[in-house]
Amino acid sequence: MRITLAQIDSGTDVGRNLDLIADYCARAAREGSDLIVLPEYSTYEKSRVDQSFVDMAEPLDGPVAARLQATAARYGIAVVVGLLESSGEGEGDRAFNTLVAIGPGGSRLASYRKIHLFDCQGFRESDYIQAAPEPVPVTFSCGGMTFGLMTCYDLRFPELARVLADSGAEVLLVCSSWVPGTAKTEQWASLAKARAIENGVYVAAVSQTPPVSIGYSMLVDPLGTVLHSLGTEPAAATLDISPGAVEAARDQFPTWRHHRLV
Repeated sequence: MRITLAQIDSGTDVGRNLDLIADYCARAAREGSDLIVLPEYSTYEKSRVDQSFVDMAEPLDGPVAARLQATAARYGIAVVVGLLESSGEGEGDRAFNTLVAIGPGGSRLASYRKIHLFDCQGFRESDYIQAAPEPVPVTFSCGGMTFGLMTCYDLRFPELARVLADSGAEVLLVCSSWVPGTAKTEQWASLAKARAIENGVYVAAVSQTPPVSIGYSMLVDPLGTVLHSLGTEPAAATLDISPGAVEAARDQFPTWRHHRLV
């Protein structure tokens, strides 16, 4: 199947962000892509998570999600995208940092609430975002392959990647807004490659652009080779992936059969 990594520069104008997402979806569809992957916080982003993230949150049947579903249906392409989901627990409560997977017909295939919140480097994501109440791994199927959902800081937790692989994931989609800092670009690449190698899976790691994030979105194959990496500017790349590559890597290194600690 064919997958598109869309490295965008979301801001605080939700309408502009939704138009941008639609433009990338149209481009991916023209290139014959089956699935487009967009970053964390694609519909609303700024340099610091604050109360505005809570204020902009909506339920998954709200106008933002409806627009995203209409975009997927319009271009006949599956979409994975990060948005802000309201908790439904009352005004002023924290939001969820949620990924939604939408099928090419516009129906929601899956949703994933971020498990591990980024309380690092002087940031306190948990002040305004709440973690998933139950840390449930989420997979969905599209184009004959199974995908596992991860969000940004989740990449640092190999146990989540392992559970997703054990649940059938052949591709890990890591939708991110990876905060810049010392050695952060190197860590991003190293962690993406490690998760691929450990589990014999593709890793599609997609990030927002500077200055909010680092860019360098990449597709890593199941043996840890970076098949394509974007730079720091808004851009997209469409590539082919195959379940055969996953099977071959796992036949060569059947770690999924050998691990003993659970």
